[in-house]
Amino acid sequence: MLNEKQGNTLYLECYSGISGDMTVGALLDLGADPKILKEQLVSLPVGGFEIEIGRVKKSGIDACDFRVVLDGEHESHDHDNEYLYGHTQGHISMHSHEHIHEGEHIHSHVHKEHTHEGHEHAHHEHRGLSEIKSMIQNSRITERAKGIAANIFTVLAEAEAKAHGTSIEEVHFHEVGAVDSIVDIVAAAICLDNLNITSVIVKELYEGRGTVRCQHGIIPVPVPAVVNIIAQHGISLHMTKTEAELVTPTGAAIVAAVRTSKQLPARYKVKRIGMGAGKRDYGRPSILRGMLIEPDSEDRDCIYKLESNIDDCTGEALGYVMERLLEAGARDVHYTPVYMKKNRPAYQLNVICSEDMLPKMEEIIFCETTTIGIRRMKMERTVLKRKICKLKTSLGEAEVKVCEINGNMRVYPEYESVASICKEKGLSYQEAWEKIFCEAGKLLIHEGWSHE
Repeated sequence: MLNEKQGNTLYLECYSGISGDMTVGALLDLGADPKILKEQLVSLPVGGFEIEIGRVKKSGIDACDFRVVLDGEHESHDHDNEYLYGHTQGHISMHSHEHIHEGEHIHSHVHKEHTHEGHEHAHHEHRGLSEIKSMIQNSRITERAKGIAANIFTVLAEAEAKAHGTSIEEVHFHEVGAVDSIVDIVAAAICLDNLNITSVIVKELYEGRGTVRCQHGIIPVPVPAVVNIIAQHGISLHMTKTEAELVTPTGAAIVAAVRTSKQLPARYKVKRIGMGAGKRDYGRPSILRGMLIEPDSEDRDCIYKLESNIDDCTGEALGYVMERLLEAGARDVHYTPVYMKKNRPAYQLNVICSEDMLPKMEEIIFCETTTIGIRRMKMERTVLKRKICKLKTSLGEAEVKVCEINGNMRVYPEYESVASICKEKGLSYQEAWEKIFCEAGKLLIHEGWSHE
């Protein structure tokens, strides 16, 4: 749902875990418009809540605090540590409001009237996925935000269905279907859309250990829904020694639904930083840091090298796999003669490709050769600024590669273009190449570029 048009890239650092309110706080701190958030949240057909947006200090670090305040009939135990963990933990602060400083906490409210049309007893209702999606669809949030929110709830429904041994259609949310969780998820979707986030990078989630209380009783950390989500969506989990639940099902579902990559660029620039505050305090700063980043590709970029030693393939097979790899998008393919164990002559296959092409390249190598293993290496390279130009020459239109170094331009006639002209004009390759090279150089000088 995020990969429609290229927009902003969000990197989430989940070293203190992740929850719905932490995510919304980080996105608001990154610049999501609170006015738009309020206007769209108020259109949700659900009552009994208002929101507060303020600033808090966590271990001296300033962070945005997004809070869903429920009325008496909708109140939950979500942030009651004594209820969640069954006993008072000495290192846990029971009052996260202690960190709010006078004059810094500016509230921004959205209030929903308490009606009697089926929404007032949310704490007694067990909403199903179809009902929640209908609520989202009937709101006035943007279509893209509706899609993001629906995807997050679908991830949650799948995880809950597996945990309870039922189907996704029969799942009825309890804590997840509560008003505050619905608001957190929809608010996150609205903010992601408002910031035009199209790529989300999350390397791993940091989780605590021990047990936590829910409506079903005492359950282990990570809770079943979180375990199911990370297993289903290939999310790495880093276990810490903190005796607490750091990753909530809502937080895990947000990551699973919107993450587009787990790999940071080798070099990147940070455009903006947002800090989202959590409500539970475990003696460590409960903060989610979000960053809007962009690749730093001024002089360098990264490629991957695949290599495999092959001693039992025919020359014809090796020639064919080279053709397939190049046609599929490999940057380069070559073979190097090697001697393997027992002095057997063999070839080492080397393939240069971009990260997104790795699965396709490896599939071709495994299918077309006898190898049973491929080595993979990430390599940083320095490249010149370059572009392909089509120029009109006395031999016809020709493609040349133009590279820039220190303000000077270098011209390289493209092989396929030269070969095509040779066949058409009956010229030798060297003769055609020299003529195109010279005429391309004169054209560059005429356009005001220095030419080496």
